[in-house]
Formats: sequence, structure tokens, C-alpha cells
Amino acid sequence: MTEPLYLGKLAVLYEGQGDADDFKRLAERLGVPLRVTSEPNFDQLESFYLTWRDGVLKLLDRELLKKGGLAVDIEPRPGEQRSWPAPKNTPLGQALGRKTQTVVDATTGWGQDSLHIFRMGYSLRCIERSPVMVELLQDAFRRLGELEWVKNLSLELPELIAGNAIETLAGLDEHPDCIYIDPMFPPKRKKSALAKKSMTILQELLGDDPDKDELFSAAMQSAAKKVVVKSPDYAEPLGGKPSQSFQGKLLRYDVYVKN
Repeated sequence: MTEPLYLGKLAVLYEGQGDADDFKRLAERLGVPLRVTSEPNFDQLESFYLTWRDGVLKLLDRELLKKGGLAVDIEPRPGEQRSWPAPKNTPLGQALGRKTQTVVDATTGWGQDSLHIFRMGYSLRCIERSPVMVELLQDAFRRLGELEWVKNLSLELPELIAGNAIETLAGLDEHPDCIYIDPMFPPKRKKSALAKKSMTILQELLGDDPDKDELFSAAMQSAAKKVVVKSPDYAEPLGGKPSQSFQGKLLRYDVYVKN
């Protein structure tokens, strides 16, 4: 059942394009209102909106209503290889390891690390507890499956599991080689530079991750070989001293190998 935390914050927005029934069903799944741009003062009722634009599901705030909106980007980030399987020479690839085959991303969020993991050739399952992000990720994986190179290689798409990762990890039917965690950390100081728009919106909708310690414990219980934790470079290691660490730009990947 959808949590009521979106009530008063989020609505589905119908802009007159596409099948109105799709928008209605989306609003019903999330338990939020359906707004129509023709209704007066619609943009003063909620802070965030979900809508399809150009066939892509997008999340908007009031600032983005007249712009493109935020969607899960299925294209590689700058510096990431487009080939498949992409080299595992990035800090994330080194942390996951060449002997790893199966990975669970327990904190999928906007899916950028998940998609990088997928492009490196790992067998991937993704867990996401936010119903809004689940909708955005489902739309992204649908678009990913329509890419020519994915179809030509007959690749198995990432599996998306909706739910709380702590509970989901305990009930997995098989133990993955590696569990990957990217929890939300509070900023280094109150006046630090704003995070990029996508993370700012996600934190406004969901807040921080107060249960990150429990999640780490659950991951260590469920992983067959290792847990990898992505952290900002200023944060203390989530699970104490790691077995290894791989440094990226302003962040690091702490690896905890199971004995």
C-alpha cells in the first residue's frame, strides 16, 4: 500500500497530451490527485508533479513546469563507456570486482549507478522503496529495453523490486555476490552548495536515510561475498574500517568482504 507521505506534496499532471486513462491509473497507484493544466491555479496546489512528456515519465517541481522535467537518464554519464560490457576500470567497477557476477543495488534512486552496473555486464537486481522512483525507473527500464544495442545483444534488463530494502534483502531467493548501497547522507555543512536538482528534489520528497545502519547490517547478512558502500569523501565509513576503498571524485566506494 502506498504511503501517504506524498499527499499534499505530489500530483499527477495531465497536460492534454496522451491517453488520460494512463495518467488516471498512475494517480491511483500512487494515491495522489490528478491535476489538469486547464483547471485554475493547479500549479499552486502541490509542490511536485509527475507527467509524461515526449513519451518519457518526468518529475517536475513548480520551477520545472515550463521546462523539460527530470527523468531517469538511460544514457551513459560523461566518462562512462557506451560499449557493452563496459570496462570495469572505474572506481565503482573496481569496487564491485571482476569476479563478481550478480549484484543487488539496494538503494536505486535515480538509477545512474544501476545503469552503469548494467552496462559493465553484471546481472543486476534493483530495490527501490519510493513509489514515485519505482514509476520513474519502470519507465526508464522500458526505454532501455527499446534501445537497438540492448535488443541486438538480447540483454536481460535489470529486475526492479519495489519495497523496503531491509525487508527485501532478508527475503531474497538467492544471495547475490555483491550488494551495493548508496544511502543519502546529510550535507557536510548547512551552507554547503546545493546538490544537483535531481537529488534535491528526491531529498525534499523522501528525506534522508535514517536507517542506513540497519540497511548495512541487512546487506552484510544477505550478500554472498561483499558489500560496497558509496559515501561522500567527508563521511565516516558506514560499517567501520572497510577491507578496501576506491576513491572517486568527491566520493569513495568502501568494500566490505565477507569472511
